[in-house]
Amino acid sequence: MAMEISFPSGKKVDAHFKGFTIKTDQPERDGGEGTAPTPTFLFLASLGTCAGAYALDFCTKRKIDTEKLKLELEFKSNKKNHMIEKVRVKLTLPPNFPEKYRPAIVKAVDLCYVKKHLHEPPEFETITQSAD
Repeated sequence: MAMEISFPSGKKVDAHFKGFTIKTDQPERDGGEGTAPTPTFLFLASLGTCAGAYALDFCTKRKIDTEKLKLELEFKSNKKNHMIEKVRVKLTLPPNFPEKYRPAIVKAVDLCYVKKHLHEPPEFETITQSAD
């Protein structure tokens, strides 16, 4: 399986996969145009939407109303190296959410497939080739 990355202009970098294009850009202060999220923000969005999908699935399977279900990611960056050093998933449960399911929905959210990749990261390899 492969994902193609393209460089449309300036600091923009796009990912193309299965008919979708995911656009990124850098902020103006870093020489970009600020027209799209940075790759780091997409990484965080990937974590949040993955966790959210697990929360939604948990509630849907139990016929729990999801109208007021909300998930927020809070994150803290290291001031020296700017790496994200802590991510907190804050789940707001809908009114009348069954108390007996609180620990179970936390476990469900923690099953997020993207998060699991951080616990068991893949091996990375970078190679080069010449253009035709």
